[in-house]
Amino acid sequence: MKSRKRSYTSRAGHTGAENLLLGLKRAGIDYVFANAGTDFPPIIEALAWLDPDIVPQAVTVPHETAGVAMAHGYYLVTGEQQAVMVHVNVGLANSAMGIINAASDNIPVVMMSGRTPITESGRPGARMTPIQYGQEMYDQASLVSDVTKFSYELRYPEQGDMLALRAASIAMSEPRGPVYISLPREPLMETIKEEAARPAADVCTSSDPYPDPDLIRQAADWLSGAKNPLILCQRGDPQGRVAAEIAALAEAHSIAVAEPFSIRNIMASDHPMFLGYDVKRALAEADVVLVVDSAVPWMETLHRPEEATKIIHIGADPNFVRMPVRGYQADLAITTNPGAGVKAIRLAMATADASAEVRGSDIRSRSQMRLAAAQEAALAGRGSPMSSEWLSHCIGEVMDKNAVVFGELGVVPSAMRIKGPNRIFSNPHSGGLGWALPAALGAQLADRDRLVIACVGDGSYMFANPPACHQIAEALSLPILTIVKNNGMWNAVRRSVINSYPDGVAARSNAMPLTSLEPAPDYSMIAAASRAYVEKVEDGRDLPAALERAVAVIKNERRQAMLDVRVALSDTH
Repeated sequence: MKSRKRSYTSRAGHTGAENLLLGLKRAGIDYVFANAGTDFPPIIEALAWLDPDIVPQAVTVPHETAGVAMAHGYYLVTGEQQAVMVHVNVGLANSAMGIINAASDNIPVVMMSGRTPITESGRPGARMTPIQYGQEMYDQASLVSDVTKFSYELRYPEQGDMLALRAASIAMSEPRGPVYISLPREPLMETIKEEAARPAADVCTSSDPYPDPDLIRQAADWLSGAKNPLILCQRGDPQGRVAAEIAALAEAHSIAVAEPFSIRNIMASDHPMFLGYDVKRALAEADVVLVVDSAVPWMETLHRPEEATKIIHIGADPNFVRMPVRGYQADLAITTNPGAGVKAIRLAMATADASAEVRGSDIRSRSQMRLAAAQEAALAGRGSPMSSEWLSHCIGEVMDKNAVVFGELGVVPSAMRIKGPNRIFSNPHSGGLGWALPAALGAQLADRDRLVIACVGDGSYMFANPPACHQIAEALSLPILTIVKNNGMWNAVRRSVINSYPDGVAARSNAMPLTSLEPAPDYSMIAAASRAYVEKVEDGRDLPAALERAVAVIKNERRQAMLDVRVALSDTH
């Protein structure tokens, strides 16, 4: 947590709202993504009164899910947490899906919402409208308590800075995750009395857990002695340290790497030790597996390691205690910062012998074959309608070394030539759809010069509240590229039915119930309503040029662009 120390301190006469905002800035928070309501007058007055340099910048977001996802996306490209503030219980309810996503992906977010006034009269902030009766709950925090690390309600105005600092430090302490503060109007409007005017003490983030040396030596011995060791990973850190350490370990000891169910990509596509995203063959052959910070390293119903295979899990929470049901084999579970743990194992391992070189040659050959097969599959799908592989391949071709893509049932990572870590961000395993488009907005806000792409299925695009997202893009001058993968269907639902009932009536029907999105809206008009550059692409052969035109508009006009791309149905993604 980057702390501003005591540069911004409260004093007697400050309101609780002013104190809270000063505390958020001290905690290193630069943005509050806000969806305002009748609980916000003291916050709005504080923003108008205080010097803007000493409080976070308030960003208006027309829908709550967009605000939480923007904070999520901002963190993914910077490693810096931000805050979200919404309207009482109804706004918090709209935010809950985003908080579920953040918790699933260990994303720190300081989530705040108003709380309907506690008093009916006689105090500043007391109730003034009928809705302030209808919005009261016995336990408002219960809406998100199962997916937050910390929750509390502001009681007194002098607590504002302390609660902000404490909440932010807890959110950034490993394992990271969202926190929640509820804000009644009364303490937000009340002023700090002279006898209570004392700036909150600095609060630092807890240090990362360091691995047990004995367990590290055991893990190193197992990997050194393995015939077919394997590294499984599915997310890195924003700074790329985990990716660098995994690559170093894989290169030094000729260890294959796979990324099943990847959330934040780690390996460059052409890394010689990278075997891609399908873990089935590698897992079947492995005799020692190092699972790096992966909640779902494989699916037990589809493929699992041999009984004699040794499994090592490392991470800030290697057993993922927030998951009630998770029964993966764990011969070692080492609590550690993932990057530090991988580095410690590498340094503890014996020098690679001749057998490692032979193994490495085989892995390099398989990696090249994988790349060639992916290229061939992509080229085969450039007709009309095009395949998802061709769409993904073409997106990869327009991405420079700094570009990022947020995919939500949109891209096929195996079809892309990714140049390094943290280039593909996929929707969290919690599956709260509508995430990728606003998350891309958060990433663009964090780095306005970077090419940021959101590639989403047509169903996911609807879930994203696209009028709100495109309005944000225009209002904040965030020139993202939105690509709608239009197949006219909730294809993930269709595939789930086929997998569950392959010989069922629904799988054989011409029109599977509850999956069609026809007649499709003209998605391009939604973006055009916010002055975006738009195109429709029906034929895969036209896609590369359309992408180039869209990227040119983004770079030259600094304007958002949107492509509505017709894509064939697939039974695999």
